[in-house]
Amino acid sequence: MVLIADPVLPHKARELLGALAQLALFCSSEGLPVNAEVWLQREVIERFIAVGCPHVEESTRGNYRSRLLRLREVVFGGDCVTGEPAKLSGSSRNRPYSRRELADLWAWANGQPTDELRWGCKTLLALGAGVGLDSPGVIPLRVHDVRSSPYESGAVVVATRGERKREILCRRPWEPVLAAAAERLTAPGTASYLFRPNSYGRGTNTVTNFLARTKPSQGVPRLVMGRLRTTWLVDLFNARLPITVIVAAAGVDTLHGLSRVLPCLAGVPADEAARLLRGD
Repeated sequence: MVLIADPVLPHKARELLGALAQLALFCSSEGLPVNAEVWLQREVIERFIAVGCPHVEESTRGNYRSRLLRLREVVFGGDCVTGEPAKLSGSSRNRPYSRRELADLWAWANGQPTDELRWGCKTLLALGAGVGLDSPGVIPLRVHDVRSSPYESGAVVVATRGERKREILCRRPWEPVLAAAAERLTAPGTASYLFRPNSYGRGTNTVTNFLARTKPSQGVPRLVMGRLRTTWLVDLFNARLPITVIVAAAGVDTLHGLSRVLPCLAGVPADEAARLLRGD
């Protein structure tokens, strides 16, 4: 694709390759086929910009967009008729699930045709909406990373792996689900993976490949780990947890990564806002 674009200067080629590489990783994580006509769809590019690179500066995201759209125009010609580009600050693909949608997803998970699919879906729901993990956080987890809290009776703690190691207390409604998911796999001398315990080839597509095997249900939204994490974050903000607690649990270093949830937060009545601002 970059060769077709015929960049005049080496640094232009590097810029196009860099943007295309990031898009390729995103499309792979989404389970999309390796196909230029799919990758360079305007809708795919806009989705990548909105939810596929949340940890980069907005200016970098803008550069990615312009380079990929320029590459699309060179490869396929013309602009598509899908309207104006989506705004960088918001995306329906990243909005939190409503309570009704979570209930529908729970019923969908329990209605899957096999025990493996049922427990896999329920485990993803508990890890996303209950602990705020995204796919990279889910994939390496072992059964013994889920344990009882030494501080609160009945509480469940998840010890994450990777670069953002931390311990996260599960939200109360999801505690029994997560505890049951771990308990059913516990056996002496084993260190099974919590999600897809029989799959030993752990790759970036582990979650998306699993979800591709699930049976869809009309009217039920797709299970997307990013949306579950947003749901968890919004729940924490609306519960008025201290921002330092949320930042630590979310595993982020700055507030920039949390700014996308601000439009989703519940409003505060004027009288209550006044009372809180005054310090009463």
